[in-house]
Amino acid sequence: MENNESIPFDNSVSHAPLNLGGGGAASPKIEKPAQSAGPAAIKPAERTSSTERITGVKTFFTKLHGGAIEFLDEIISKWLRDNPGISIKLTNIITGEIQGKKTEPNIIITIWY
Repeated sequence: MENNESIPFDNSVSHAPLNLGGGGAASPKIEKPAQSAGPAAIKPAERTSSTERITGVKTFFTKLHGGAIEFLDEIISKWLRDNPGISIKLTNIITGEIQGKKTEPNIIITIWY
C-alpha cells in the first residue's frame, strides 16, 4: 500500500453500546441445561464480591521488608476506617519494581471499590 492510499472503512462493525450487566435494560434469560443423573454436580463457589458496579480504585505499595509491610497494613486499615461507606469489589496483589531514587521490588495492592 502506497502512502497516498486510504484504509477502507468496515461498515459491518456494530457501534451499539455494550451491556455489561450494570442495570438498565434487562438481559435475556439463559436457561440452564437439565441435570443428568450422573455424578453429583459441583456446587459453584460462593461469591465474596459485591454485585454493585465498581466506582473507584485505590493503589497501595511498599518495599518488600517486614517493617514496611506492617506500615502498609496500618495505612490500608486507616483508609478503610476513614471511608466506612466503601464496599470492596476486588483486590489485586502483585510484586513489581517501582522506580524512585533507585529501582527496587515492591508489593503493590490495588483495591477496587
